[in-house]
Amino acid sequence: MPYDSRVRSIPELFTDVLAQVTTLLRKEGQLARAEITENLGKLAIGLGFIVGAAVLLIPGLVVLLQAAVIGIAAYGLATGWAALIVGGVVLLLGIALFALGVRRLRTDTMIPKRTIHQFQRDVSFAKEQVRDQDDLHRAA
Repeated sequence: MPYDSRVRSIPELFTDVLAQVTTLLRKEGQLARAEITENLGKLAIGLGFIVGAAVLLIPGLVVLLQAAVIGIAAYGLATGWAALIVGGVVLLLGIALFALGVRRLRTDTMIPKRTIHQFQRDVSFAKEQVRDQDDLHRAA
C-alpha cells in the first residue's frame, strides 16, 4: 500500500484496519470453503475407485482362494485344513489392509492446511501494519 502523506487519526486507522481485516476474513473463508470442496471431491473420486475395485476384486479373489485350497489339498493336506490355512492368511491380510485404509481416511487430511497457513501469514502482516501505522502516528 503506498504511503499516505496525510496524517490520519487513530479512529480512522482502526476503521481502516477493521475494514481490511473483515475483507481478509471473508476472503480466507471463501478460500477455506474452496479448499474443503476440492478435498471432498478428491475423497469422493478415491472412494469411487475403491468401490469399483472391490466389485472386480472380490469375485477374482474368491476364485483364487478356491484354487489355493485345491492346490494345498493336492499336496495331501485335508481340504478342511487347506481352507483354514488359506482363510487365516487372507484374514490377516484383510485386517492389515483395513487398518491402512482407516489410517489414510483420517480427518486431518480434510483440514484446509494451505488456508490456515495463509491466514496465519495474513494475521502477522496485519499486526505489522498496525504497528507501522501506530509508529507513523506517534512520529507525527
